[in-house]
Amino acid sequence: MVGRNDSCPCGSGKKYKKCCESKETISIEEVQIEELERILQSFYDEYPERKDLADYVDLVKTWSEPLKQYLDQEMIEAIVMDEFFFHHKKEIWEGYLEKQLKKVVRPTTLSVLEQWGGPRVFIGEVVDVDNTYMTVTNILTGEIIQLRRESEKPVPVGMHVYCFILPDGTFKENHYLAISSLVFFPTDHKELFVDFAKRFKSQNEQSVQEFVKENGIDLWRVLGENGYEGGEYTFFEAGVLQVAMDFLVKHNRSYNDLIEIVEDYLFEQQPKARKEVAIAAGAIRFGQEKGLFEPLELTVKEIAESFHVSTSSLNKYYNELIMYYERTKDNN
Repeated sequence: MVGRNDSCPCGSGKKYKKCCESKETISIEEVQIEELERILQSFYDEYPERKDLADYVDLVKTWSEPLKQYLDQEMIEAIVMDEFFFHHKKEIWEGYLEKQLKKVVRPTTLSVLEQWGGPRVFIGEVVDVDNTYMTVTNILTGEIIQLRRESEKPVPVGMHVYCFILPDGTFKENHYLAISSLVFFPTDHKELFVDFAKRFKSQNEQSVQEFVKENGIDLWRVLGENGYEGGEYTFFEAGVLQVAMDFLVKHNRSYNDLIEIVEDYLFEQQPKARKEVAIAAGAIRFGQEKGLFEPLELTVKEIAESFHVSTSSLNKYYNELIMYYERTKDNN
């Protein structure tokens, strides 16, 4: 139990009553994480400066030429910005960090910033997920880390991630946060990451950072050739969503409320179905019965016939959606 006149455990150097007592509903860890997030955000607000823009634009052009047919320009620029800061112009980050070290007064935050000198690229496979962190294995080195989740959006095991990481400020071993863009790749592309890891392990000259800096464009290019367009859904999952949306559009019904739930169901549960239409049919029955769109004058049998599936197939995924929906509603 911290006394009101004791030093505040957040590390500010102030007495508890003059510091975090009024924030007792917020943990010290949350306060620090918020401060670190502000420091990261201000970096992207301030940089690149005018003097660095020409070099950044040149790098964007280098990446855009092979990738523009696969990814939109906004995504290419976001990817290149991290490459620019942390692979090509490291002095920009180092200079910013030096300024922050002079401005920050909270001792624990200073301790974190002292560990932030070397952001590093991380390409990994998600092997486990809890409420706050993902357990991710580096495909190039085998290193296992806890990577802080950025939202409550479900993250299925087996996805790959690409980001630059820093210690997350908790001082727990192997706990990290993504500096900026945390990109997820659906499981359709698993073999491409396996091949990329084999290429790295077949050579001994380059470090991970050097190898990814030199071969990063090629990785994104082959992902594009394999159908990656920046989405987080597999081809199958995207197909389910499209079939359901097309059906509702055809019947002049709104699909937003239904699709939001079905997206999370597909993403988190990873249902195994032979046909996209079976899940889509179950979703339409689910949406109708939960009032997620204006009711259709169709029986369950007629919905199944519209999708050319059996009522038993429809009901299998309808029941799965009902169970998923009730479980998530209870958790919230």
